[in-house]
Amino acid sequence: MSPQPSPHPVTGPPAHPLRFSYGTNGLTDLRLDDALSLLADLGYDGVGLTLDHMHLDPLAPDLAARTRKLAHRLDELGLGVTLETGARYVLDPRRKHGPSLLDPDPEQRARRVDLLLRAVQVAEDLGAHAVHCFSGIPPQGTAGGATGTTAAEAAGEAGGEAAGATAGQADPQGVSATDDGVADDGVTEDAVWKRLAEALTPVLDAATDAGVPLAVEPEPGHLLATLDDFHRLRTTLGSPDALGLTLDIGHCQCLEPRSPADCVRDAAPWLRHVQIEDMRRGVHEHLPFGDGEIDFPPVLEALATTGYRGLVSVELPRHSHAGPHLARQSLPFLRRASLPGPQDTGRRTAPGERAPVPEGRTP
Repeated sequence: MSPQPSPHPVTGPPAHPLRFSYGTNGLTDLRLDDALSLLADLGYDGVGLTLDHMHLDPLAPDLAARTRKLAHRLDELGLGVTLETGARYVLDPRRKHGPSLLDPDPEQRARRVDLLLRAVQVAEDLGAHAVHCFSGIPPQGTAGGATGTTAAEAAGEAGGEAAGATAGQADPQGVSATDDGVADDGVTEDAVWKRLAEALTPVLDAATDAGVPLAVEPEPGHLLATLDDFHRLRTTLGSPDALGLTLDIGHCQCLEPRSPADCVRDAAPWLRHVQIEDMRRGVHEHLPFGDGEIDFPPVLEALATTGYRGLVSVELPRHSHAGPHLARQSLPFLRRASLPGPQDTGRRTAPGERAPVPEGRTP
């Protein structure tokens, strides 16, 4: 499927090489077609589509037929698409983001692999430019892992993003532990990395056949949490062409040692998908633009000058209650921030000193 020019022209700033989208995980109170129509009317170039029960359910009957219908609708609206696989409870109604690619049970890992294989097929049928995924967190009992956690820590981390918590704070909302509630006593960190590589191998094979890159996201608190971790996985797998990177700009602000703009430049050769939102140093909380510490013009300039041409997708999964309002606000903000020269992007919080590396995670 080739995206067509939008039938909803908007008057705005001069053309810019960056293409902006909005994630459906921030529009979960809307029907999918209503969400797509909203984004097209607002002038977005695409959508970050999370496969989930309330939108395009990957486990419900007639997936191929529903995907064909969606492809036609995206064509009508002129929207590009990236496939996201971070739905909270699509596989297990009791474990957020579970099971993961790191689950000790091979049958449980296979369920996550099957979801990713379905996502690759959907992405091929939609003409998506990438399939996003993440590693999952190390199981309890992982020995020697820098990101390993105890059950008590896991419970706090599970809601850390929602509450804006830093590492070690409890979850005031009482959110239960996620896939990190699974114990795997005594397994080594190297063994968990091997497990991840083996689980991703059939997905990469399918992505290669489909011609759709798999874009792994470094996620705070996960086994693969940083750009360095991505390179460890890439090296382990032998640098397959189908393996790319999802870069979340907020995560760069949260825990990477370099600035978000420098992260973009470092990641450029492998960059296949970009998520964007505001965030503060050391706090894994996805914030509307202007509520955090990120200086966005240098980030967007780096994306443009390094040649990134995929979608730049707004990622506000805890803000669906205000999704239409924030979608309306976010696109003008990004357009202003992408203009050459000094821009007032409304950032209200000055960057603070570096905080300890957080251990929260995407909601």
